[in-house]
Amino acid sequence: MSQLMDRVAVVTGASRGIGRGIALELAKRGAKVVINFNSSPDAANEVVEQIKAAGGEALAFQADVGTEDGANALIKAANDTYGKLDILVNNAGTTRDNIIMMMKAEDFDSVIQTNLRSTWLCSKAAVRGMMRKRYGRVINLTSISGEHGQGGQTNYSASKAGIIGLTKALAKEVGSRNITVNAVAPGFIMTDLTKDLPEELINQGVQMTPLGRLATVEEVAFAVAFLASDEAASITGQVLTVDGGMSM
Repeated sequence: MSQLMDRVAVVTGASRGIGRGIALELAKRGAKVVINFNSSPDAANEVVEQIKAAGGEALAFQADVGTEDGANALIKAANDTYGKLDILVNNAGTTRDNIIMMMKAEDFDSVIQTNLRSTWLCSKAAVRGMMRKRYGRVINLTSISGEHGQGGQTNYSASKAGIIGLTKALAKEVGSRNITVNAVAPGFIMTDLTKDLPEELINQGVQMTPLGRLATVEEVAFAVAFLASDEAASITGQVLTVDGGMSM
């Protein structure tokens, strides 16, 4: 399983949850991986050590990718360390759920900045180098909440819907340079972001899922790794939903 050998990948928000799973899977397939984190250095270093213990290459890099300086520094670190960047996975995300009447404006702004603005900033920083060498893979993590909406998540749903629009627009801009841009939309998956959801809500989700279970972090990582591979060279501007059929 080395179809990403000699590729260099950046995964934002990779110290835990889905980002961690993606980083481990890309490394398993041969990629050198930059593990971005904002506030969890120990967790990020654990991911690096796990990759190195398995014979891979990785480094951890702290940056708030919701800021222009942070996003630019992250992409520069990848290029400075490994000489190029082939794969960008925009995974950094947060939630601040509440019904709209109770949601503060700063809770809306914070989620938009962390989820959507970071995707735009990192993509902008990464695409310049990808265009020069006429190769690149950008994979953005959206959500079924962005595809269908979710009560109590006007901020999160808006950010994830925005990522879908960004994905399709950027795919049209850079396709002629052999750069693909796609999105992966997970359903309910047990991570730090979802573990505090009410059990009743999770059970409802399982009941609505034809497969009768939640998708796993590893299954999301497999989808990302496929879109990062040469086998997916003709796929761009698409949203691959990994939710056990819940949103059909």
